[in-house]
Amino acid sequence: MSLSESSTISSRLAALAQRMGLLGRNSRQIFSKASALRLPFKPLPAAVESICWHDGPQLQLLLNLPLGALSGPVQEDKARAHSALSQVVEAQSQQLQTFDLRLIDGFACPPCTPGYASFEDYAASEHCKQVRIISYKDFVKTISLALPRFLAGEPIELRQANWRGARTFWLGEMQGEAFAGAVAYARRRGLEVLLPANLLRYRLNEAGLDNLQSRYHVLAMPEAAWSDPSFMGLLLDNGIPYARLSLLKKAGTPEFLLLPKEHQEATALGEGLRLAGAPDVPGHLRQLAIQPT
Repeated sequence: MSLSESSTISSRLAALAQRMGLLGRNSRQIFSKASALRLPFKPLPAAVESICWHDGPQLQLLLNLPLGALSGPVQEDKARAHSALSQVVEAQSQQLQTFDLRLIDGFACPPCTPGYASFEDYAASEHCKQVRIISYKDFVKTISLALPRFLAGEPIELRQANWRGARTFWLGEMQGEAFAGAVAYARRRGLEVLLPANLLRYRLNEAGLDNLQSRYHVLAMPEAAWSDPSFMGLLLDNGIPYARLSLLKKAGTPEFLLLPKEHQEATALGEGLRLAGAPDVPGHLRQLAIQPT
């Protein structure tokens, strides 16, 4: 890059920083340096079609977020971030007199075999080769392996989340192969299977998302960022308030960095990181939230 090109880019970044309200010299410098960072940012994962609850984002953990789930140098900053995050998800419990088991298409409890989009796919796999249902008698015997109190009409425990679309997940912990095979058989034969159900529905709260987005830059940061001297220098040398959430992190997925928008230099860092490629978490959550339940 030539000197003239570098000067042009710097002037454009300065103009952009000014339009964003980053008027202080230090804020403009933070913005410029952050936007030039080359960190291995990755897009946040899209919604998955999977029978495994744990294949999707575990956003329900935000509902009862432990106070110690956030890390950062200042307790008050962590407490404010905790308050905002804990409003993002809400839950509603329902006791249903009847629920058709044919509507279930997922397991809420591990272990669960990943890679299957439906119970039909799973029931046809090698994992379920021991499950054979050719009559109603076989069906009752098979489903009773998973639900020993099936004939007594004992309520079944279910979970839903609007970031997982219309899929309903069973909370049982044993004989998943038998359960999937029985449900797939009932659907294939048009067999109505009704039981009482305790259903817990999770949903992303629009008001909570609005509050989070208005107060914070929430960015998905790769693990490598926390050992990158350029990024850590910007964050720590300037005394920028922040909170870090790794509770929702799985192998290969990013952590969340929360930077308060009321702090000018934190905003400069947040805007610069977004320009460098850091994914915006609230925007991603909004896309998940529009899925029907």
